[in-house]
Amino acid sequence: MQCNFKETMDKKTIENQINELRDFLNRCNYDYYVKNSPKISDYEFDIKLKELEKLEKENPEFFDPNSPSQRVGSDENQEFKQVKHKYSMLSLANTYSEGEIRDFDARIRKLLPEGEEFEYACELKFDGTSISLTYENGLLIRALTRGDGQKGDDVTNNVRTIKSVPLKLYGEGFPKEFEIRGEILMPHSSFEKLNQERTEIGEPLLANCRNAAAGALKTQNSAVAAKRGLDCYLYYLLMDNLPSDSHFENMKIARSWGFKVSENTVKAKNIDEIIAFINYWDKERYNLPYDIDGIVIKVDKISLRDTLGYTAKTPRWAIAYKFKAEEAAVKLLSIDYQVGRTGIITPVANLEPAHLAGTIVKRATLHNEDIIRSLDLHENDTVYIEKGGEIIPKITRVDLSKREEGSKPIEYITKCPVCGAQLVRNEGEAGHYCPNYNGCPPQITGKIIHFVTRKAMNINCGEATIEMLYNQGFIKNCADLYELKTSDIESLERFGKKSAENLIKSINDSKSVPFERVLYALGIRYVGEGSAKLLAGDFGNIDAMIAATEEQLSETHDIGEIIAKSVYSWLRKPENLEILNRLRAYGLQFQSVKTEKDENSSEKLSGKSLIVTGSFATPSRREELEKMVSQNGGKLQSSVNSKTDFIVAGEKPGASKIKKAEQLGTKIISEEEFLKMLE
Repeated sequence: MQCNFKETMDKKTIENQINELRDFLNRCNYDYYVKNSPKISDYEFDIKLKELEKLEKENPEFFDPNSPSQRVGSDENQEFKQVKHKYSMLSLANTYSEGEIRDFDARIRKLLPEGEEFEYACELKFDGTSISLTYENGLLIRALTRGDGQKGDDVTNNVRTIKSVPLKLYGEGFPKEFEIRGEILMPHSSFEKLNQERTEIGEPLLANCRNAAAGALKTQNSAVAAKRGLDCYLYYLLMDNLPSDSHFENMKIARSWGFKVSENTVKAKNIDEIIAFINYWDKERYNLPYDIDGIVIKVDKISLRDTLGYTAKTPRWAIAYKFKAEEAAVKLLSIDYQVGRTGIITPVANLEPAHLAGTIVKRATLHNEDIIRSLDLHENDTVYIEKGGEIIPKITRVDLSKREEGSKPIEYITKCPVCGAQLVRNEGEAGHYCPNYNGCPPQITGKIIHFVTRKAMNINCGEATIEMLYNQGFIKNCADLYELKTSDIESLERFGKKSAENLIKSINDSKSVPFERVLYALGIRYVGEGSAKLLAGDFGNIDAMIAATEEQLSETHDIGEIIAKSVYSWLRKPENLEILNRLRAYGLQFQSVKTEKDENSSEKLSGKSLIVTGSFATPSRREELEKMVSQNGGKLQSSVNSKTDFIVAGEKPGASKIKKAEQLGTKIISEEEFLKMLE
């Protein structure tokens, strides 16, 4: 009895410790992502988070989906369920002029009793994707998209990864159950980082933050959503008994519970104050770290909203003023065709300089041939450019009234503008690319620049230095870096003996970089940091990858057909194999460092291919099971095929995986059956 009592007390102590860590970390997230006022360093936060993760792993009975440890998301594919909204999620009527705003005000006054005093709440109209959050007992339980207004997609797993969304509320006075609505958006900084990553692996750039946010929110993999740097602003509280009859006050109260509510909301006594607010933000919006596309005007007094009512599609008590995208008519001077390191050709329009959205615009991306064709661009056309909701200026249309007589349509190039190679366009792809990847100068220097970056080989060498070394004939590929001498570098402009020695040391130090980073550094199209790590972990060394078939490469967990095809093709080219052999001879790592096997390791799954799918006791449990597959000599797959031996299925396994397994006759086993196999 005494032992049981002591064990109970110990468990209670651990539970209290876990809850204290969760509360502390939730508060840190709130300070950092909502209040923009961090109280501890990133390092201190990470230490506390690791402490929590360890305790949760050792004590799975205390699992909580709203724990800050769950912010990273899961890599389990999900099929979004349609859930009915408790309150219809209507859209707002749009207006584009001051006159229409005054008409809206006049309609309000006509519908309300004569002499009724009221104010408006004026809010920024975030350019993202709408979301509805439901809380019970202070915990997030559901997140739905707008959908058709009556039903929306359940994207709770993805929303849990957004660090400005509170998983557990603070303060006091929040009701047992309520709903709050807002906007999921992608800040400019996250958008620019995402496009940089896409550039590095040779994927086309995303056009704007709004589409990027919507795509991230609807990704089938919440671990991917977690990496997208999304943010969330809330602006509408719904419940049976609201704290106040003022919408403005309700949102202040919601802020005290831990929600991110814009500080830029104001109350306006009359239409002139609304117009002043609109005019201010029409200019000031370009200084915000995210996109807005207008202003929302709402009757502030909740009780009056019932009197005003709704149309079939929109509330009568609110309206959205949409900013007109700022545009300028400029002359098209010429088109340049840029060559990326993966050979992708990007057409860029050179324009007469124009002041637009707070900057001087001289160039605008045209993305690909299809865009040029859809615009029907001719030489010397007068074109309209805009930057509203766009990070990258774009051409939206042509002023045909100013087209010069006899001007010729823009003909997309057929040969590389640098090396002259015939361009290629693969079926299903929008862009052309230059196939002369080992002879085209911008591709060569681009690959070497990528090779030396911090996330790859971490060689302390800038773009200008790489281009100088290439132009003076010292390097023609990344392997040549390891043959450089101090005397070679000393001869370069702005270099001395000390700086040359430092560069040589940095090159030599890079020989200890692990295999997965070397694989990423090679610059194989579509192979980013994550996929390089997966391939290195699955195959263990470069020789196994070279020997693998395209199908075997695609069987790697989370590696699809496109990446597999690209890797297989790259490893079949003699010139690439020559560079690999040189790099290997210089001492670079082309084999994963094996860790000592623990007592649970074996070869019991040798030659077997398995998939782990569904939900288990804790999210980390799925990772543990996947680790067991590798520890015991098995191969982890991400998709079911004829070579899949077993599917380890938890609760709610992927429907498509189960269906495919049943078609192929693949054996489906439980976690318990899987563990018995390892006994």
